[in-house]
Amino acid sequence: MVFAIARTGLRLARTPTFSTASRRFISIKPIYTAEASATGGRNGVAKSSDGVLNVGLTLPKELGGPGVAGKTNPEQLFAAGYAACFQGAMGLAASRLHVKLPEDNTVTGKVHIGKDAEGGLGLAVDLSVHAPGLDKATTQKVVDLAHTICPYSRATKGNIDVTLSVV
Repeated sequence: MVFAIARTGLRLARTPTFSTASRRFISIKPIYTAEASATGGRNGVAKSSDGVLNVGLTLPKELGGPGVAGKTNPEQLFAAGYAACFQGAMGLAASRLHVKLPEDNTVTGKVHIGKDAEGGLGLAVDLSVHAPGLDKATTQKVVDLAHTICPYSRATKGNIDVTLSVV
């Protein structure tokens, strides 16, 4: 089964199925559950169940869409979520390493979407960390440990390329 994105010429390849023998699954006991719904796909609306998140969506011009100003897309939402989650994991990692993380540290996430080797679409992520006043080697240790802690990092491990950099 192949899906097409309107007016882009890009195709989504069928998602491969993985057996439990070839795939590591993480089971959890939920502490918190976020709920959001999307209507209208990439040119619709996404809303959280509590109403705090209520954003218009637009397919970027680069993917053949209208790229409407003032609207977002799933890649931007993923970049923001991953950056925020990773920054939280850095706080925990710094604590475990007995490092004082600067309060004005910043994590910038970039989510790339493009054609994969099979001609479908895939994602890649770049996370850049800025920790003013903390030396680069110590920051890198915090980043490396945070990458093992962050739920987004754990979810993407082995699925997409994630590049970490200390700037």
